[in-house]
Amino acid sequence: MAWSTLKLVALGALLAQDASAQTGSAKGSDFLRFGCSQLVVERTDPLVNPGIAPTPHMHQVVGGNSFNITMDPMTIDPPATSQCTSCKLSEDFSNYWTASIYFRSPENGTFKRVPQMANGRLNGTLLEQDGGLTIYYMRPFSGSNKKVTVMKPGFRMLTGDPALRSKAPGSLAICHRCLAKSERIMGGNGAPCDSGDTAQFPNKPCPGGIRATVIFPSCWDGKNLDSPDHKSHVAYQSGSALAGDKCPSTHPVRIPQVMYEIMYDTSSFADPAYYKNGKQPLVYSFGDTTGYGAHGDYLFGWKDGALQRAMDALGTNCWSETCPVLKLQSGEDAIKCTKAQQAKEDVGTTTWLKELPGGVTVQ
Repeated sequence: MAWSTLKLVALGALLAQDASAQTGSAKGSDFLRFGCSQLVVERTDPLVNPGIAPTPHMHQVVGGNSFNITMDPMTIDPPATSQCTSCKLSEDFSNYWTASIYFRSPENGTFKRVPQMANGRLNGTLLEQDGGLTIYYMRPFSGSNKKVTVMKPGFRMLTGDPALRSKAPGSLAICHRCLAKSERIMGGNGAPCDSGDTAQFPNKPCPGGIRATVIFPSCWDGKNLDSPDHKSHVAYQSGSALAGDKCPSTHPVRIPQVMYEIMYDTSSFADPAYYKNGKQPLVYSFGDTTGYGAHGDYLFGWKDGALQRAMDALGTNCWSETCPVLKLQSGEDAIKCTKAQQAKEDVGTTTWLKELPGGVTVQ
């Protein structure tokens, strides 16, 4: 189900408020927005494939450097076991990861990883990050009750389905935006996953890059930190990917809504010759040439109630990377927080690969 015009206008107003906040003329907004630099690119996935290295496909990971092949909540507490975080908010040792995108050469079928690039602030400057992701934590953007209850230590979730190769019914919670060269920093106009965005890969060159958006559920059953499919313990509000102030009775606890923005630098792969006869040259690291299988993983790791303090302070003097109840580290320190691959291999950032890492079949 598409978002209503009212909901798009509501989120657009929040984004406009954030733009004002970035220039110092607003008192607050309904979300945190901050950059997380690249921690590691590797074939690991402690949520879906715990204990396995390497896992079937490549991921890009940001956050606390305690990230490991097995993130057992009984033995690993990210705030206690991490020495640093690649996120600008230094009390956030959570981990956030998504699949990588590769360009497949139409000439010889070899692959090169599409690099990620820093995202833009709405005041026209770049966030201080080396690739990585931009993270949002949002309160309900509609309704009168803005109160949210932060997740508990050990909480994790997954959204999206890597097996999808056609459009799924329901709200558009994961999407791709094709950017013109002039939209490189601002990311284009309109709310995320609006009518101009697509669940599938864009079918045209994107000289300003592709902005992928991943929106997670905002309702929790209040009991389970995880579930066998990593989805059943959470839910979206009925009829919308973006959170309102109502949750279903099965998932009554309203949690901060997590959203990722991933900026892919497709400027080197924007030759119109690559986009002919309905074909396009991009493929996700799990072999998906459609883009419908995009997904995101999340593992909670905030320190000492910091996120709850921030969510309670939103709407006053707390917004984006400017929130007095949180500690902010320099972009330089965030970028310095990296982790060696746990299963060392060439990810195709500077070299051309004969096949996708892991020998993944292109579908």
